[in-house]
Amino acid sequence: MEYSNRGFFTIRRIYLVIIVVLLALLLGERYRSRRYVHLPSGRWDKLYLVLDQIEKNYVDPINAGKIVEDALPAILGALDPHSVYLPPVELKEADEALEGNFDGIGVYFNVTNDTVVVSSVVTGGPSERAGVQAGDRIIAVNEQTVAGVGMAQDSIVRLLRGPRGTNVTIQVQRYGLKELVAIAIVRDKIPDKSVTVAYMVDDQTGYILLSKFNRTSYEEVLNALAELTSQGMKRLIFDLRGNSGGYMEPALRIAGEFLDKGTLIVYQEGARRPRQNHFARTQGLASDIPLAILINEASASSSEILAGALQDNDRATIVGRRSYGKGLVQEPIYFSDYSGIRLTVGRYYTPTGRCLQRPYDQGRDSYRYDIWERYRHGELTSYDSIPKNDSLKYLTPQGKVVYGGGGIIPDVFVPMDTTRLNSFFAQANRKNLMIRFSHGLADRNRTELQRITNMQDLEAFYRRLNLSALFLDYAAGQGLRPKTGEWEESEHYILSLIRAYIGRNTPMEEQAFYFFYGALDPELQVAKNLDF
Repeated sequence: MEYSNRGFFTIRRIYLVIIVVLLALLLGERYRSRRYVHLPSGRWDKLYLVLDQIEKNYVDPINAGKIVEDALPAILGALDPHSVYLPPVELKEADEALEGNFDGIGVYFNVTNDTVVVSSVVTGGPSERAGVQAGDRIIAVNEQTVAGVGMAQDSIVRLLRGPRGTNVTIQVQRYGLKELVAIAIVRDKIPDKSVTVAYMVDDQTGYILLSKFNRTSYEEVLNALAELTSQGMKRLIFDLRGNSGGYMEPALRIAGEFLDKGTLIVYQEGARRPRQNHFARTQGLASDIPLAILINEASASSSEILAGALQDNDRATIVGRRSYGKGLVQEPIYFSDYSGIRLTVGRYYTPTGRCLQRPYDQGRDSYRYDIWERYRHGELTSYDSIPKNDSLKYLTPQGKVVYGGGGIIPDVFVPMDTTRLNSFFAQANRKNLMIRFSHGLADRNRTELQRITNMQDLEAFYRRLNLSALFLDYAAGQGLRPKTGEWEESEHYILSLIRAYIGRNTPMEEQAFYFFYGALDPELQVAKNLDF
């Protein structure tokens, strides 16, 4: 019996060997039928190989150019949130925004009730020379209707802009005229200001609003400082809210004007770029003026370099909410087809060593919607909800605690204001009643408004009007009446907005707007009342 069992297992092993051999032969035949393409050893060769195989073997005709254009954003998107590919049109627009000028017709406008309303024209620009007036409604551009068709604002801008010397004809509706007015305009170079407004908030406090960092920003800030100083400025509120950045060089030069010569402003370094320090090159002309900087969640990049340098050097009081947190250095690279990339080559660090960049390891969607997370976690309304990492704690020369980990945390926190809303205001705002009422009143008084060149005369003009009664009558005509107590709650806010919108229709333009709008600005009012 023992021998018999041994023979049984021997026969079984023979069968297993035969099966394995047969399977090996079958699989060998299968694998021999596969066609292998040699994979080169170069780091990027696999990418080229895939594209080559698509071109040689894909079932349908292909558009190689489109495949490449579609692939490039994905490739750069896999690196970080700020490395981007820009096709020719987008690259041109991005460069124009940074250069401080562009080709166009020279108007500022709002889109109200699906209609382009000219709020002001650039002095000496092509529209002014052609006879365009504030208050004109642009109905058509080169016979293409733009009013009442739901056209996006950026599409309207593209229709109006174009190379210097080219012609564009607009059809405008003008107050008091039944027929449309056709105006032929020759496009020209239009200066794009980065200092939106500079004025005196009170007898001693100047205010500068810088909307971007372009090639002209430094000169514009110097001019604003000189003008405000001539008006008696003893301290300054410098507003960087909503300023998403731009060129680094103007930020360095502007920071230098508030610092002593040789003071470190920022440094940058990357895996393939050694540390590069940036110092104040000369003694700053405003190095001794008391300074407050306004920031919010939309202040980014160069704005954070400027705010971080002044905070870390104990030179300014930072007021507002935590900034965006963009501390990656982009280098432009241009291609011969007029496209290009903005490639991240390093990181920015403040003088104390804080990295400005917030984390982006959770993917682009998480990074993009960070503002909603801030709102959800209460950061926009509570200082205690701002994330602070003790391992990223730094000290300024005077011993003030500052934090890294992304963005600039303000010294004085001002929560987002959500207290002024009631049903009447919300509905009036939803129907755009304040802007529509202001446009109508400005149209009826345009001749007088164009003669007003100072705030005293503008305030006198408002005193002659009963704005409260006029607006309430207008709102009632639109089917909206305040409930008991609602007008008292919102009157100051609504009338300040109306005064601001109407003020834009005077030669003072943005200065008049911000003079009245500033009264509603929580961060500005907090800074104004600080001892800085």
